[in-house]
Amino acid sequence: MNALKTKLENRQATAAVIGLGYVGLPLAMEIAAAGFQVIGIDLDRNKINTLKQGKSYIQDVPDKTVADAVRNGKFTPTADFSALAGADTVSICVPTPLSKSRDPDISFILSATEEIRKYLHAGQLIVLESTTYPGTTDELIVPELETTGLKVGSDFFVAFSPERIDPGNASYNTHNTPKIVGGITTECTEIARLFYSAFIERVIPVSSTKCAEMVKLLENTFRSVNIGMVNELAMMCDLLGVDVYEVIDAAATKPFGFSAFYPGPGLGGHCIPIDPHYLAWKLKALNFQARFIGLAAEINGMMPAVVATMVADGLNRASKSIRGSKIMILGVAYKKDVSDCRESPALDVMRLLGDKGALLSYNDPMVPTLRLGGSVLNSVEASPAEIAKHDCVIILTDHSVYDVEEIVAASKLVIDTRNSTKHLHSYKDRIIKLGAGNKVPSSSAHDDEHDLPPIRASAR
Repeated sequence: MNALKTKLENRQATAAVIGLGYVGLPLAMEIAAAGFQVIGIDLDRNKINTLKQGKSYIQDVPDKTVADAVRNGKFTPTADFSALAGADTVSICVPTPLSKSRDPDISFILSATEEIRKYLHAGQLIVLESTTYPGTTDELIVPELETTGLKVGSDFFVAFSPERIDPGNASYNTHNTPKIVGGITTECTEIARLFYSAFIERVIPVSSTKCAEMVKLLENTFRSVNIGMVNELAMMCDLLGVDVYEVIDAAATKPFGFSAFYPGPGLGGHCIPIDPHYLAWKLKALNFQARFIGLAAEINGMMPAVVATMVADGLNRASKSIRGSKIMILGVAYKKDVSDCRESPALDVMRLLGDKGALLSYNDPMVPTLRLGGSVLNSVEASPAEIAKHDCVIILTDHSVYDVEEIVAASKLVIDTRNSTKHLHSYKDRIIKLGAGNKVPSSSAHDDEHDLPPIRASAR
């Protein structure tokens, strides 16, 4: 412990990061910027070759950052796990998706742990950052590593520290987002705290790996449940003729006891639609039903169908059906100003409308091409002339670059799922806004078009 502690304090340690995606690459760059030698490991050789050329494939990591780290020898990307033999710390940042049956898929964690075991040596720190269910670190990782004969807490050290990446956030990044750390033993926690303190502004130790694992699940379950609640509130407000956004903004004036969440077309990204299911799965094994998690998932999974019904209602007003109508989707990324389409509700909306015979196109300045089913679509120009050719425009992702007034002025019908048109009162006759209390009643002539079943976000 003392030798590793000295290396960390003097920034002479070599750090390995397994998994160079949205979590691992920003982490590797921060560690390198602090003066450590960093080994970046990923099985995707295209990523490795890109990084060796000094280029980044992650929006929040500039090319220059990667190029400088490679050029000065602080960052070495490789697909060879044998490099772990020279590492003092190992951070596991691999994907943790859901299986088709909605069960946790921790196969990437297990594969990484197996590789670490081959090269484990005394004085090494192993940290899991991938989101998982409480108990993964001490029940799966530690026993596997101890098959080497080395003992955790004395020969090597293990901790869990959940990633808290928020892609596209201009205010908070890896460096200034507080870091939670929980170790198997107090010594493990202290070593991990010392490591992260070298390149992160604030590190918060907790009592155990289980506690640290639970922290991340609470954070994203909190968001999922509150988004589910406000999405249901939006549907209520449409029925009651009340503007949900006015309600929320008024409630937000209360200086205590209220946090504002806003409705949308569904949940997207890797974390919020998936992470709560890890907790629910674990609790199911303990004969406990996580009812809030299940209900929130049900409501949030309904939202793409709600949007499709809004489209049908709006077209019905113009005596049109979904079948044969030209519909432009504005924004397919899961949130504004990012290029990430993982779990994006836009894909579900497009699939529902396409199944009903809509002629679909999309624009997203962050996503030039999109795979939908067996087809590859290209982003079209969102010019007034192009928009005018369409029967309906759906705002699904409110990218900052969109000139909403120009878009609405050129449109015949706008379905606004993000409150982007809140100031455009003069165009209200052509705007149907989610939760604004202006839902058009369904017509019996098009009941088949409105029979759009709720769908659940699925791991892709």
